[in-house]
Amino acid sequence: MHMHSVRTVQAATRPSLIIADDHRMVAEGVQHILDEDFELLEIVSDGEALVDAVRRTQPDLVVADINMPRCNGMDALKRLRQVGMGTRLIFLTMHMEPALAVAALRAGASGYILKSSAGEDLRNAAQQVMLGGTYVTPALGARYISGQLTDMRNLTTKQLQVLRLVGQGLRSKQIALQLGLSVRTVEAHKYTMMQVLGVHSTLELVRRAEDLGLLF
Repeated sequence: MHMHSVRTVQAATRPSLIIADDHRMVAEGVQHILDEDFELLEIVSDGEALVDAVRRTQPDLVVADINMPRCNGMDALKRLRQVGMGTRLIFLTMHMEPALAVAALRAGASGYILKSSAGEDLRNAAQQVMLGGTYVTPALGARYISGQLTDMRNLTTKQLQVLRLVGQGLRSKQIALQLGLSVRTVEAHKYTMMQVLGVHSTLELVRRAEDLGLLF
């Protein structure tokens, strides 16, 4: 009888949601997509505010961008995990790098969705995550990502080329010229590798790569 009453209460109460994105229009779009299934507690615009809001309200689900001021989404997630917060979190991001999706799941995210494929994708992800599963945008190759979760050293050939030139002391502009890439692409590769290897600066990236034998 008691079990039955618990189920009834749960059915009547929508799970709670926090949205973290420094672009208000994106946050409102997420709210609109998930409005039927979730009760919105707060919208925050930076990682510090996200950590604070989750600790205060203990939501059932967080949908967050990775690139945010003050503390990025990945670091916010790591901080929440360090203090024992098990809130389910889905990243909604522009980054199409499979390696970054791997790093996000390794850090404790339950989902990784591209902003370009939000909408139905986000609704599906939220449902799957709330059932205890994980969800990665199909465009990124979920099978590839699940295979990579066991081996963080598997960076792409282009990323390794960038990494080795960083290790030689070259700046992004020099690396871009040498590899025929845009400076922005070089920076994106560096950012992804920092996330994959769990470091926060170029110097740390080089040291970590040396430790892993990736510079030879």
